[in-house]
Amino acid sequence: MHDFQFFGGGWMMFFWWFLIIALIVIIVKALFYSKPNREKYTPLEILERRYAKGEIDKEEYEKRKEDLL
Repeated sequence: MHDFQFFGGGWMMFFWWFLIIALIVIIVKALFYSKPNREKYTPLEILERRYAKGEIDKEEYEKRKEDLL
């Protein structure tokens, strides 16, 4: 008979199934777990976020805001 001859038969069948499942997992991770692009934020928005998080104090925030504007 010609069982699994298209996929190479025997152990090759397991290899192809592993490859197909791995590709599906990679595609799903790329679609659903991608990080947002940080370049879409303006420098002022980044500065405001840093101030809101408490990374910089008010004096430094005001100074850098003046520099940006």
